[in-house]
Amino acid sequence: MKPIVAIVGRPNVGKSTFFNKITGTKIAIVEDRPGVTRDRIYCDAEWCGYNFTLIDTGGIELKSEDQMWNHIKKQAEIAIDTADVIIFMCSAKEGVTTADREVADKLRRSKKPIVLVVNKLDNYRPQDLFEFYELGLGDPIGTSAEQSKGFGDCLEEVCKHFSKVEEEDDEEVIKIAVVGKPNAGKSSLVNAILGYDRTIVSDISGTTRDAIDTDFELNGQKYKIIDTAGIRRKRAVDEDVEYYSVVRAFGAVRRADVCLLVVDSTQGLTEQDVKIAGYIHEQGKPSLIVMNKWDAVEKDTFTIEDFKKKLNADLAFMDYYKSIFISAKTGQRVPKTLELALESLSNAKRRITTGTLNDVITDAVRMNEPPSYHGRRLKIYYSVQDMVCPPTFVIFVNSADLVHFSYRRYLENVIRKAFDFAGTPIRIHFREKSEE
Repeated sequence: MKPIVAIVGRPNVGKSTFFNKITGTKIAIVEDRPGVTRDRIYCDAEWCGYNFTLIDTGGIELKSEDQMWNHIKKQAEIAIDTADVIIFMCSAKEGVTTADREVADKLRRSKKPIVLVVNKLDNYRPQDLFEFYELGLGDPIGTSAEQSKGFGDCLEEVCKHFSKVEEEDDEEVIKIAVVGKPNAGKSSLVNAILGYDRTIVSDISGTTRDAIDTDFELNGQKYKIIDTAGIRRKRAVDEDVEYYSVVRAFGAVRRADVCLLVVDSTQGLTEQDVKIAGYIHEQGKPSLIVMNKWDAVEKDTFTIEDFKKKLNADLAFMDYYKSIFISAKTGQRVPKTLELALESLSNAKRRITTGTLNDVITDAVRMNEPPSYHGRRLKIYYSVQDMVCPPTFVIFVNSADLVHFSYRRYLENVIRKAFDFAGTPIRIHFREKSEE
């Protein structure tokens, strides 16, 4: 595995800006106030031939009694425990604070290699570093994350602590995005799948701010599960941080191989859930509708059938959907969730031979000929599967203008009936070809 480097420190010292600059991304949200970063965020980075994984953490407030700060502290502690090297970041603008001393004491007890970084040195002066020697963590290194200054000295010191490690092989990693409204149980589901508390779980809406990647392996297959911020209606998003959180949640859908749409069963499928499902559908991603908190729903003989009827009605535009009713809290059917998601992904990768596809389309045309339009009738010559993820079919015809949406829908239904594409959208393109 690659060496792991954790960036820790008190709130608002520039950890996320440093993280984004080193990784060359904008994964971590940056805003000039404490408490924006809450979970720990991972990203691979490289410097002078050294490959490593960098972790951004929330600011540590050791003496805070606030519930959320305690959650953030726990996540930072997990990052410290898993790190091979720790970057302890302070701010030159505030100098050494009581909080810095407390965090330094905690880090010393970890027995991990520590690189002391003094950030926000936009106008470098050696005397600005002197007071940081009192922390007893060696020579401080001055940086300005905002201006990308001092990174070379910092990373050179970090890399000195790397042992020789085996690089990860290039096996395919399946990326799973977990999306949904706030407080639907996304983080609880991620933790239940992983088997440990990877992300903060709280009844406070909006706890998860970033799209958080976690790698794990199961039965020899490597996965990357992406926990995302809750996606609220646009008019309800009135905070810059939440706006960027939602942007990253949609970005997670785009880079995922398969999506889990988590729905709060106690509220049922809402208009916002349907909009999120629509976005997943538009992006061509295989998916699974996860009806969470099923343990909290009052049930009778007809409850599950009533829920399925509602799903069928509201998700008529993606009637290929697969669903499961679970409880992330109790673990009910959680293992089955991953299994069904992988089935959707497998269907999205399915390829149909040209001969078999043309047999199905030919039979469909015989059963139901295309209607005529202005005295002209659509002629279908042959069909091919162009690509997978999503499965995309090209049907060569005499005129694409003669294809009525109802006949397009008919052919899609025929293809779905003949082949198992449950859980994944399919695309059909009509291309004109002169009759030979």
